[in-house]
Amino acid sequence: MIDEPNKTQGQFQIDLPQDLAQGEYANFAIITHSSSDFVLDFASILPGVPKAVVRSRVIIAPEHAKRLLQALQENILRYENEFGKIKVPDQQERAIAPFTINKGEA
Repeated sequence: MIDEPNKTQGQFQIDLPQDLAQGEYANFAIITHSSSDFVLDFASILPGVPKAVVRSRVIIAPEHAKRLLQALQENILRYENEFGKIKVPDQQERAIAPFTINKGEA
């Protein structure tokens, strides 16, 4: 939404409702896709709790998924230039959770 007609192209205001401003903590993500959408489920999983809880689901078009990937890569580079390399402990192939997860139910 463009708020002022004199603003340069590409600038707009973003409304952040109060109930979303605190955000949701997630330490686990599940990404699936179809030919037309990417579905990103953000969840939290805690040690000793056998079930992850999905906190947020975001559905985006493939083009936006690629833009998101590029934006994340750019921001990770900026972060590492400012704060140092992000260290990721040895993980199983494609695992992103910080602890072991039992396979089975989704």
